[in-house]
Amino acid sequence: MIKNKNPARPPDALIAALKKLLIPLVRLLISKGITLPVLVSILKDTFVEVAARDFLMKDKAQTDSRINVLTGVHRKDIKAIRGKPYQDSLPPQAIGLGAQIVSHWVSNESTTDNKGHPLPLARYKKSLSQTSFEELVQSISKDVRPRAVLDEWLHLGVAEINEQDQVVLNREAFIPEKGFTEKAFYFGRNLHDHIATTANNLAGKEEPSLERSVHFSKLSQAAINRLEYEAEKHGMKALLSLNRLAQEESKNNVGKGNKNWRFNFGLYFYAEEAKEKKKNTPDLIKRKKTAINGLDE
Repeated sequence: MIKNKNPARPPDALIAALKKLLIPLVRLLISKGITLPVLVSILKDTFVEVAARDFLMKDKAQTDSRINVLTGVHRKDIKAIRGKPYQDSLPPQAIGLGAQIVSHWVSNESTTDNKGHPLPLARYKKSLSQTSFEELVQSISKDVRPRAVLDEWLHLGVAEINEQDQVVLNREAFIPEKGFTEKAFYFGRNLHDHIATTANNLAGKEEPSLERSVHFSKLSQAAINRLEYEAEKHGMKALLSLNRLAQEESKNNVGKGNKNWRFNFGLYFYAEEAKEKKKNTPDLIKRKKTAINGLDE
């Protein structure tokens, strides 16, 4: 079978990949009560916004008619969508401040051990040699009370209090155990950046971006458990190392040129048990033959 004989037809490989990546997303949407009409409405808005912003013609205004050609969205809907005020996706307040505090906690020598792991911090200043949680928060912002930050972190599961009454940062921070809003923010940001990276590589219009993975099949559950442990151990080292380097660059580049750039370096581990493919039972074969015979007639 010869694929893509029609140049206007999307590549079969891309359609297959799109369907595959949508499966876990649709599973989540259904579990949260988001139906197809809701998703279609979101897709309409997004198609129009992207076409209007990213597919401009040189020295020409982007018209509703051209957006209609690019997206297939009806011009009446395009006009309504373009008339809406733009709403940027801002991080929840707990993440904006919290992420800065965590970044400093895991990158400064005074708050990490000789292996780079975050130290438990006393709630309040007890000695000149050790940084307290209160000092850490106030070094980032004096507008928020440290106790308010701690209470929110304890609620979200970002930190806990040990037997010595010290604040202990959870290893997975900053990914709250609770707090759907915060998790949803990272869900959108991290998947956006990952898809943007792979989409850039697939489009082939710019220099390829870093995107690597290791994948194996036909492994035991015990092997998966060991690999997940090792992936987290070595991956966290890479994340902490890069975080320290970013902190240094941020301090060294003060007042030097354009500072509008951001980056995102991520880590994930996914495993699933392979499902056995269903074999053609006599009843299934019979139904298939009936359907084929019906078409032939």
